Amino acid sequence: MKVATKAYGLIEVNERQRITFAAGLFGFEPLKEYILLDADRQPFYWLQSVDVKQAAFILINPFLFRPDYEIDIGDAALKEIDISSPEKALIFSIVTIPPDGGPMTANLQGPLVINRDLRLGIQAILTDPRWTTKHNIAEELAAVRETSC
Repeated sequence: MKVATKAYGLIEVNERQRITFAAGLFGFEPLKEYILLDADRQPFYWLQSVDVKQAAFILINPFLFRPDYEIDIGDAALKEIDISSPEKALIFSIVTIPPDGGPMTANLQGPLVINRDLRLGIQAILTDPRWTTKHNIAEELAAVRETSC
């Protein structure tokens, strides 16, 4: 299928890249269908709305810079996307890159949880006070590198 993307223009994508968020994403509830794309710069990904070209989000695996990240999501939410074991789940955080050149941050309070087999997703809201909407990715990556040396 062809999709108009914010990052790459009109591209051909495999149907297996399609992710359905039945409830949408917070602030973008009417948009349910997305495609997951590798970004030009790793370790990032694009989550691109199938319906609205300008609705695209940069994603990152939060465990890359926060190995201690813990997600406590209710069973009802996991049942919505048929997640019965952690191995079935892909976890992403939405990245914000401020236009003023401020630090790139990741939202660890509202992770995206995707069933890798069924390609169904939800955006969860975590209540753990350790996780906020603005984790400085560069600072936290540096801290991980320091502790692993």
